[in-house]
Amino acid sequence: MPRLHCGEPLASGASIALPPGAARHVQVLRLQPGDGVTLFDGRGGEYDAVVEHMGRSEVRVQVGAHHAIEREAGVAVHLALAMPANERMDWLVEKATELGVASIQPLVSERSVLRLAGERAQKKQAHWQSIAIAACEQCGRNRVPAVHAVQPLASWVAGQPGTGWILSLAHGSQALGALAGPSQVTLLSGPEGGLAPAEEQAALARGWIPVNLGPRVLRAETAPLAALAALTLAQGAP
Repeated sequence: MPRLHCGEPLASGASIALPPGAARHVQVLRLQPGDGVTLFDGRGGEYDAVVEHMGRSEVRVQVGAHHAIEREAGVAVHLALAMPANERMDWLVEKATELGVASIQPLVSERSVLRLAGERAQKKQAHWQSIAIAACEQCGRNRVPAVHAVQPLASWVAGQPGTGWILSLAHGSQALGALAGPSQVTLLSGPEGGLAPAEEQAALARGWIPVNLGPRVLRAETAPLAALAALTLAQGAP
């Protein structure tokens, strides 16, 4: 059954017009009145729904029973990453959402190839948020991870009230699998070429813990996903 995200709060018994993105999805699938769909609003659980009306631009559904179903990971991983270039960030947001990421913080670092600011950064943030929503529709998650506004790495680290783990190739970093599994963690990952030494030192000086994924050097878009998978899939659902 198709799964559709609605940004507005849902309620059993309500008759609603689907938002444009969800309506287009229904039209592309050529659903007809009487066909069933599953709706979720990101606030927890999901709803049965039935298509009531198919118009040229409007699709209306009748919202049915709510089911308190969650498919979240047992550990909340907040991923902060210096954005990789080209389409790799799109792919990373999609896969991180599928793997259960709690939130994504795009960062611009000294060695970042992709450098965003102003209106362009806002458009990219909205684009990545829509990718996260689509990934939730596909994978069954009922809570959409927030994709935060792009920030410079230095000011973001300086403004953090707490610390987390930083993926590092430096001598003395600890194996990720050797650390006790937390209930939530912020994971910082660098861009192509890694974080600059001064950036990594600034994080370490504030108490961030350097961790590694073993002897192989993974690509900028692979390393955070490997760490995320190790944390979320091992923990399972709460």
